[in-house]
Amino acid sequence: MTDLPTPPSQRLDGRIALVTGASSGIGQGCAVALADAGAHVVCAARGAERLHETVEAMTNKGWSAEALPLDLADLDAMETALEGQVFDVVVNAAGTTFPGLAFDTSPAEFDRVISLNLRAAYFLSTSCATALRDAGKPGSIIHISSQMGHVGGRERTLYCASKWGLEGMVRAMALEWADYDIRVNTIAPTFISTPLTAPTFARPDQVAWIEDKIKLGRVGEVSDIMGAALYLASDASAMVTGTSMLIDGGWTAD
Repeated sequence: MTDLPTPPSQRLDGRIALVTGASSGIGQGCAVALADAGAHVVCAARGAERLHETVEAMTNKGWSAEALPLDLADLDAMETALEGQVFDVVVNAAGTTFPGLAFDTSPAEFDRVISLNLRAAYFLSTSCATALRDAGKPGSIIHISSQMGHVGGRERTLYCASKWGLEGMVRAMALEWADYDIRVNTIAPTFISTPLTAPTFARPDQVAWIEDKIKLGRVGEVSDIMGAALYLASDASAMVTGTSMLIDGGWTAD
């Protein structure tokens, strides 16, 4: 009789997950995906009202979730909020952008974008990985990056700088933490229909550029990201670390 391989489980029962940027958009979608798979999800975001609305809607579905109002750019507040907590899964979806020319970038805008997209991501990772290491537990850390961490884009210089930095950071952390079975990866979406991208979609020139670059012929939806987050969070991706999962409709294939 032939012995068949056993498919890996994508269930997350008994695991605790932290999802940042969880009050809307991609972060909210990732929180839902992990909760639906059985995880207890700690939902973090700056906007407390929308965050509590998200958590209430999740618990009404019978999922296990709690709210953690938090500004990740405030490193002291982040360290205080996470002290003593060990998360099996971390999905960092908090982020911001500056859709403008490099000529027009002020030091204040530079600091705002880098502070959240890279600095906060760095220290969130080290804090959560340290807790995992000290507890002797494996874990999966997932950052929501962007296709703009792999290519350039018009009026995206500062955003590209932050995401290219994030991609390099993740690769190095994956090497450092492999001995502790702590996996670190990114998900790199194309333009996804969210509140963050609404100003871009309001500009016909930007819409024409995006539609030309996405070969599958449509803008991405939050649901397109949820399966990738669940895969990277679960045992199904046990051999995946230091990589970027592009969900870009073929943008970077050209």
